[in-house]
Amino acid sequence: MDLIEAVKARHSVRSYTDKKIEGETLEQLKKTIDECNSVSGLNIQLCLNEPDAFSCFMARYGKFKNVKNYIALIGKTGSQLEEKTGYYGEMIALKAQQLGLNTCWVAMSYKKKKSAAKVNAGEKLLMVLSLGYGENGGVHHKSKPIEKLYSVSGEMPDWFIKGMEAAQLAPTAMNQQKFHFELRGSAVKAAAGSGFYTKVDLGIAKYHFEIGAGKNGWEWDK
Repeated sequence: MDLIEAVKARHSVRSYTDKKIEGETLEQLKKTIDECNSVSGLNIQLCLNEPDAFSCFMARYGKFKNVKNYIALIGKTGSQLEEKTGYYGEMIALKAQQLGLNTCWVAMSYKKKKSAAKVNAGEKLLMVLSLGYGENGGVHHKSKPIEKLYSVSGEMPDWFIKGMEAAQLAPTAMNQQKFHFELRGSAVKAAAGSGFYTKVDLGIAKYHFEIGAGKNGWEWDK
């Protein structure tokens, strides 16, 4: 499964089986987390066989079931934390999908104080990704019409269309898709709308865009 296939196949999954994450799957997942931390400066941590964080009312209310594994998305507080969390968290989520695992982005439906993750001074546990072998593969959620997610003056190149098709499939808080992409020549500017976790959503969408658009012929407008 390549990354485009993973983007299309990945859906939020909240119910998991008892199958353990081990062997080559576990090693590949750990390697990806280590690589993301090295590049980003984040302190993302894999928590295995730990059911306490999801043994609370909010988890039951959010319809989470049998969550014993999760990825704690942690980093130093600052203006870039949320977007970095989205970008690198989704990188790990899609790697998990390629490895046959399922995930769900979780902001509120777990107990932070019961998490097994270690949060150092100056850091923040922003969100987690529930993780495991899902009881099913999840279901597709309706997306906004793609033309509402971007603006272009003039001709729209093929790479931009492919990038936006991938960004359209990005998971976002409450499925709101509050992000917008603008093409300026060969530069792409991406911005977050207002609301909770929209900068996280922007990071996720930007990673999806890069997967769809490829690496050549364009750049991010800083």
